[in-house]
Amino acid sequence: MEPTARPAGVYVTGTDTGIGKTVASTALLHALRARGLRAAGMKPVASGCERVDGAWRNEDALALQAASDPRPAYADANPFALPDATAPEIAARRAGVAVDLAPIAAAYGRIAAQADVVVVEGVGGWAAPLSARLDQIDVVRLLGLPVLLVVGNRLGCINHARLSAAAVAAAGARLLGWIGNDVDPQLRERDEYFALLGPRLPAPCLGRLPYRAAPDPRADAAALDLAPLLEGLRQPRAAGQR
Repeated sequence: MEPTARPAGVYVTGTDTGIGKTVASTALLHALRARGLRAAGMKPVASGCERVDGAWRNEDALALQAASDPRPAYADANPFALPDATAPEIAARRAGVAVDLAPIAAAYGRIAAQADVVVVEGVGGWAAPLSARLDQIDVVRLLGLPVLLVVGNRLGCINHARLSAAAVAAAGARLLGWIGNDVDPQLRERDEYFALLGPRLPAPCLGRLPYRAAPDPRADAAALDLAPLLEGLRQPRAAGQR
């Protein structure tokens, strides 16, 4: 695929928290870059940060930043860095921060101005709110993005994946595809579970990531099939999307 005429983007969500959205997002960034595309990542809202050189930094956002080329400024990669490792709504209240769409849109615009594809990672599972007023669909609508679902391959994943896909559709977003992630190495039936997911999800699978004790996004990139993603990004945006 040649660099897109306009910046394209995808919103990465998950079936739950801790199912490998960052693992999938960084692998996706490396896979896009291997195709010659300028690909950059961002995590608009991140809870659970450490103080580094006087500023709050989130591990997932740093991983996205490191996997990007061009590499965005941290303030753009993570406009809302919330210290406490809890639900964003709680973390923001504790920090006295009001999560708002305007800084997210501005940061996305600066990143998109230099990239062919922007990978935007959400928080927790799809229905996890960003604040008392904002849900993740608000970011998806604001930026006009299709959704990529990361399915943690573990007990209960079929139910969680089907409910998540249905919720994405009910919110009016476009599910572009899904990625399986073997998060539970003790699950004996992981091959069977993965095989059952495909026929039950209304979007193509981009691949299945193996369990790793330590992240290796370059190796994981080789497990992804970008064809459904790139084809999906060529499609015109839905009415009302930017």
